[in-house]
Amino acid sequence: MTAEATEAGESRGRLTVVAPGERGATRIADRVVAKIASQAAREVVGELPDEAGPPHATVVVHHDVARVRVHLELGYPTDIGARCARVRRHVVERVRALVGMEVSEVAVQVERLHLTPAHGAAQGRTR
Repeated sequence: MTAEATEAGESRGRLTVVAPGERGATRIADRVVAKIASQAAREVVGELPDEAGPPHATVVVHHDVARVRVHLELGYPTDIGARCARVRRHVVERVRALVGMEVSEVAVQVERLHLTPAHGAAQGRTR
């Protein structure tokens, strides 16, 4: 073995301790937080009509604080305010738990309401 090979092997074998402030940081992409928010919304939105699309979210992260916008389609009639409030709370909880990120805002946008077949039939309506 040469002296160079021995020195290289020794430097690889040693553990270097780096202070926490010098280690760098983990950055979680906005799209990852958006997927977590979308899944959280799906978990609590409840039963949806067949033609309703699943909830999806868009996220902007700035200094480890997320602003989330969740887009929903819901069956009607329903308590829209209560369902949106449940979505907001659950999104905040899941993002904090899974990513360790604060959520400053969750805006829930109801894109479309779908008349449930039983309610439409009771009103004498057809599609």
